[in-house]
Amino acid sequence: MSKVKQIIRLRKKGVALQSIAKGVGISRNTVKKYLRLIEVKGYDHQELLALEDEQLEELLAEPDQISEARQQALYAIFPDVEKELNRTGVNRWILWGEYKEKHPDDYGYAHFCHHFKVWLNSGEATMHFDHQPGDKLYIDFAGKKLQWVDRSTGEVHPAEVFVGVLGYSQLTYVEAVASQKKEDFISTTENALHYFGGVSQVIIPDNLKSAVTKANKYEAELNADFADFANQYNTCILPARSYKPRDKAPVENAVKIVYSRIYAPLRDKIFYSLKELNEAILLLLENYNNRPFQKTPQSRREKFEQQEKEKLMILPTKRYEIKKFKSATVMKNSHVYLSEDKHYYSVPYRYIGKKVKAVYTSNHLSVYYNKERIAFHKRKAKAFGYTTIKEHLPSSHQFVSDWNPDKFLSWAAGIHPAVKEYISVIITSKTYPEQAYRSCVGILSQEKKVGRRRLINAIERAIHYGAYNYKIIDRILKGGLDRIKEEDPGQQSSLPFHTNIRGAEHYK
Repeated sequence: MSKVKQIIRLRKKGVALQSIAKGVGISRNTVKKYLRLIEVKGYDHQELLALEDEQLEELLAEPDQISEARQQALYAIFPDVEKELNRTGVNRWILWGEYKEKHPDDYGYAHFCHHFKVWLNSGEATMHFDHQPGDKLYIDFAGKKLQWVDRSTGEVHPAEVFVGVLGYSQLTYVEAVASQKKEDFISTTENALHYFGGVSQVIIPDNLKSAVTKANKYEAELNADFADFANQYNTCILPARSYKPRDKAPVENAVKIVYSRIYAPLRDKIFYSLKELNEAILLLLENYNNRPFQKTPQSRREKFEQQEKEKLMILPTKRYEIKKFKSATVMKNSHVYLSEDKHYYSVPYRYIGKKVKAVYTSNHLSVYYNKERIAFHKRKAKAFGYTTIKEHLPSSHQFVSDWNPDKFLSWAAGIHPAVKEYISVIITSKTYPEQAYRSCVGILSQEKKVGRRRLINAIERAIHYGAYNYKIIDRILKGGLDRIKEEDPGQQSSLPFHTNIRGAEHYK
C-alpha cells in the first residue's frame, strides 16, 4: 500500500502515468486501475494518504479481486436469467433492471449483456432463444438422404432433403431435391417461403457452399446468387457460425423429428419420381405441423396462424431467377452473341466495338455498358438466329434486320412451291443461315427482272440437276447451263455447288 500512496502523491504533482509506473516499479495498467478506482469511489487524496497501510488495503482491495468476485456473483444468476427469457414479454432489459435494484453499484446494461453472451458461449448454457414472431427462418439439409427409382432403368437416385423451420411457431417445411447445388438450394428456400405465405426478417442457413462462399467466425462471405435472392425477397442472411450447432438449434431439432415423423413411415415405400416422393412427404408434413406440441394443446400450424403469419413480410410478385453473367464485344452488325443459346441479340449501334456485360436469366437477357442497361430481350432458343430491335440499327441496315429464314421461305412460297423447295435447301445447306441470305435475295429478286414463269422454269431445271446456288440460276437464265449440258449431258457432278436433292425432300 505504500506504493499506492506513492502513486497518489506523484499524480497530485501531475506526473505522467508512464513515469509513475517506472518510479514505483509496477505496470502502467495497474497504476491506471488504482487511479480509476479512487476516482469512481470519490475518495479524497489527502484522506487516503492519512490512512494506515492496513486500512488503505482494505479500502482499495486489488481491482482484479473485486472484478472477479462481482463476475462470479453475476454468472451465478445467469441460469435463472436463461429460464426467465423463455417467458412471454421478458427480455434482457427487464432482467437487468431487476438485477440492478439488488446490486445498484454493479454492472451496467452493456456489461450485463456482454457477460451473458460470454456465458452462453462458454458451453454452460443450453438456452432456448427468445424468438419473435416472423423473425427468423432456419434452413438446412438433413444429413441422411431419401431415394427414388427410375421405373424404366431401375436406377436408384438419392435425394437430398431440405428442412426449413420458423423459429417462433416451429412450423416446418420439408422438400426432397436432386442436389445441394445452388439452383436447388435457392429453389427450395423460395418454396419454403411460399409454403409459409410470407418472408421472415432473417434467414439462417448452415455454412454450405450454396449459401456461403467462405465461412468465417465473424463475417461470412455470402454466395452472390443467394444474396441476390435475399435482396429480391427483402430479407437478410445471417449464416450460423461454423461448428456452433446451437446457432441453428431449431432446424437441428426439426431434422431429428423429421427422421421419425417422415423418414420412418416412408422407409419401406418405393417412389418412381421426385414428384411422387414429395407428394408423400407433404402428406406426412401436414400431419406433423397439425399435431399438438407435447406440452401444450396447440399445434405448430395453429401457433403460426394465430401469432406469426401476420408478422411475416409480403412475398414479391415474381419468383426469383438465377442470373448469369457474360462479357462480350458488340459486333459490327450491332449484335452480341450468347453462346449458351447460340443466338444473337441486338444492341444500339453506337456501342459497336465496346465491351459490354450480358446478364441473363432463364427467360430474359439484359446488356449493360458502364453499369447502364442498354438492351433488354426475351431469350430465344433458336440456334444462330437473330433477335433484333430495329431502332438498335443504323437506318441503312434496318431492312437487313428483317432477314431471316421464315422471311425468305414465305417470299419463295408466294412465287411457287418449287421455288420454296429450292430456297429451303440453300438455307439448310449452310452452317449458318445468314450465309445464304444474299443468295436468296439474288435468286428471288430475279422475278422482277425475268418474270415469274421464267424464274420457276430455271429453278425446276436446277432442281433436276441437283444444283443449288445463285450462280447456277443466273447461268440458266442466261442460257449458259444449256450449253454445258449439251457438251457433257452425263456430267451432273461437274456442276459447281452440287447438292443431293434428298436434302430438299427432308426439309419439306
